[in-house]
Amino acid sequence: MSFNDIFKSSFLENVSAVSLLDMVVALVLAFGVGMFIFLIYKKTYAGVMYSSSFGVTLVALTMITTLVILAVTSNVVLSLGMVGALSIVRFRTAIKEPLDIAFLFWSIAVGIVLAAGFIPLAVIGSVVIGVILLVFANRKSHANPYIVVLNCKDQAAEQRAMELLRKHTQRCVCKSKSARAGNLELNLEVRLQDDSTDFVNALSALPGVDSAVLVSYNGDYMG
Repeated sequence: MSFNDIFKSSFLENVSAVSLLDMVVALVLAFGVGMFIFLIYKKTYAGVMYSSSFGVTLVALTMITTLVILAVTSNVVLSLGMVGALSIVRFRTAIKEPLDIAFLFWSIAVGIVLAAGFIPLAVIGSVVIGVILLVFANRKSHANPYIVVLNCKDQAAEQRAMELLRKHTQRCVCKSKSARAGNLELNLEVRLQDDSTDFVNALSALPGVDSAVLVSYNGDYMG
């Protein structure tokens, strides 16, 4: 038996290829669900700079995963080749937002499930995940942390500002303080009592306070 005879066995000859109808249906569904994932990503994005290319990547990733799984499930030899080819691929793009990882895995999972033929699971599961993300990702609370940047002339102005902050916030913690001649700069983490930010105006109007800045804070960046 020669080497070619091994790949001409009856087992490999009986492997059926993907029909044109199955391929079209799978890719159309992958595009539709991928667009749904893209819209959910666009609605729930809360980062600093929105990247439209990442949204397009989610759609493409869903369709590409469907295409790969269709090929793998239809041909044993091709599946072995793809395992070897994909094992050498390395992705070094940094993920800036933790939620982006969930969207990437969501796109890959939908592509796999659609190619496997579990269409109701892919569609219904995506709808449920999308609703959950819309509810929780867009949920804004006044209890979220904020950073107050204060510039004071002296210690007396600092004490007046701290008393006002403790009065109008649930929590006030000093994160950093720098002192120079005639200037004190403080970075304070605060939790608001409600959605009102009028206390910032009162801070800036205090004697000895040069400026007061309030910025949102998620632990990674300010802005």
